[in-house]
Formats: sequence, C-alpha cells, structure tokens
Amino acid sequence: MIIPVILFLLGFVLLIFGGNWFVDGSTGIAKRYHIPELLIGATVVSIGTTLPEVMVSATSAAKGIGDIAYGNAIGSIICNTSLIAAITIAVKPAPVNKKELIKPVCFFFAAAVFYAAVACVKGYFSRPVGIILLAVFIIYMVINVKDAISGKAVPADEGDAHEDEEGDQKPGSLLLDLVRIVAGAACITVGANFLVDNGTIIATALGVPTSVIALTFVALGTSLPEFVTAVTSLIKGHGALSLGNVIGANLFNLVLVSGVSITIKPFKIPVEKTIAGMNASLVVDTPVMLGVMLLLTIPSIVRGKLSRLQGILLLAIYISYVVFQFVL
Repeated sequence: MIIPVILFLLGFVLLIFGGNWFVDGSTGIAKRYHIPELLIGATVVSIGTTLPEVMVSATSAAKGIGDIAYGNAIGSIICNTSLIAAITIAVKPAPVNKKELIKPVCFFFAAAVFYAAVACVKGYFSRPVGIILLAVFIIYMVINVKDAISGKAVPADEGDAHEDEEGDQKPGSLLLDLVRIVAGAACITVGANFLVDNGTIIATALGVPTSVIALTFVALGTSLPEFVTAVTSLIKGHGALSLGNVIGANLFNLVLVSGVSITIKPFKIPVEKTIAGMNASLVVDTPVMLGVMLLLTIPSIVRGKLSRLQGILLLAIYISYVVFQFVL
C-alpha cells in the first residue's frame, strides 16, 4: 500500500506544475491573438483538462466496465460545476462575457437533453449515439475556430474588463507558450492517472462500491486538472479562463468523453442503486447534473456576472450529493 500512496502524492505534484504551465501557455496565446480568455478556456484548455476523463472512460469502456465510463462523465460534470466552479465563484465572483458564454451553454444543454433522453428511454447507449455525440464535438470546435478566424470572438464586453491585469506586457514566445501547453497537458494527464489509478486501489481496498467510486472518487480525480487550472487561473487573475474551462470541460465530458467511450464499446446504463424501484442514476445523478449547470449558467447569462451565493449553493449541493452517494 506504500507504493500507491507515493504515486498518489506524486500525482498531486504533477497536477500542480502542469496546471501552472497550462494556464500560462493558454493565456499567452490568448494575448498574442487577442482571443477572449473565455473562448480559450472553453476550447483549448477544456480539451487539455478533459484528457484524463477521455483516457479513463475509454479504457473502462474497452474493458467492459460501463459503470466507470458512465459514472465518470456525469460525476465529473457535477464535480466541475458544484465543487470546482463553486469554489472559484465563492472565493472571487466576477463579471462574465455573456455573448461568449451563450454558445457553449447552448451546446451543453442540447447534448445533455439528448444524452438524458437516450438514457431514460433506451437505457442503453448504442454506437450511433456515440457517433452523434462526437459529431456534436466536431461541429462545436469548427464553429469556434471559424469565429476566431473571422474575428467574431474578438469583441469583449464588461466580462473581460479585468481580464488582463498584465495587458501592458508583450506576449512571450509562441514556441514557449506551445511548449508550456503541451508539457502542462502531459503533466496533468500523467498526474491524474497516478491519482485515479492509485486512489481507486486505496478506495477498493476500503470496500467502496464501483458506482460510488465512479461518481465520486474517479470523477473527483479526473476533475483535478480542471480544479488545478481553475485555482491557478484565479490566483493569476484569469477568472474568465476558469469559467470557460469548466463549461467547456462539461460539454466535452458529454460529447467527447462519452462519445469516445460509447463508440469504442456501447454499454447499458448501470443499475446498482434504486429509489422506489427506479434507477437512482436516472432520478438523482442526471437531474443533479442538469440542475447544477442551470444554477451556474442561467443567472450568469441573465445578470452578466457571477455571485458568491451561486458558489455557496453549488457547494451545498455537492456536499449533499456526495453524502447521499455514500449513505444510500
């Protein structure tokens, strides 16, 4: 048990360094090409920090462990929103760029409704469903790239007013920024794998059920890159990057992580817990996933800013959700 603990701690170290490099490289590119941090966070940074989820879920699906692949995607969204985003909002609420927020939010809820409908009606994710989800991911990325190239993403509103306290500084070397992003993503991925693999070994040794491990421990472990990125962004004064990363990562958990997993090996919705004879995942996990995202995004779009109350409510929901998973 000593080796798993050592590798578990090493994972934390890699995540910290990786998150720092990844944020520096991403914001450097954003400055160089005058791209809003929210957009960078919702695309480039989100893909990088979602790599652990992709790897864990794809590997689990290939091995026929549908519980992990399914629970990791939903659990990561809940964790990203009601723990990671909640902490950053509670500590430092800030204005947001409503125009840049609408697109990823609309894509997320469109994908989430489709995902939930398939789960509730079919109870089984077929390969065509996985292909559709991957198609949504491709469409989203193409639209963002076209908008960036055409200059539609350049205008910023009050949400980016404090976006760059270092705005007077000249952007550094493009090569250095790219190296930071690649090195950061690599450290984040390796660190998350160390954390998840060895953390799961420790949790299993303690007798924790697979579904609970997937929805809580594995989800938290694979969401640590988002957490490290969010905290690092907050410390460095890039709140828009943090919010964009969380929303983008949530979308990618549905369309990229789930899409890859389902396409590799279709699986049924796991049924390890029931409430009044109904699958607990469909009556608790999915509604919580949609609910926390609504609480995070709708007030932000309407008011154009985040509030500390949002963060506190989301944290309360996450704590209740985790307690529920272990008590039920």
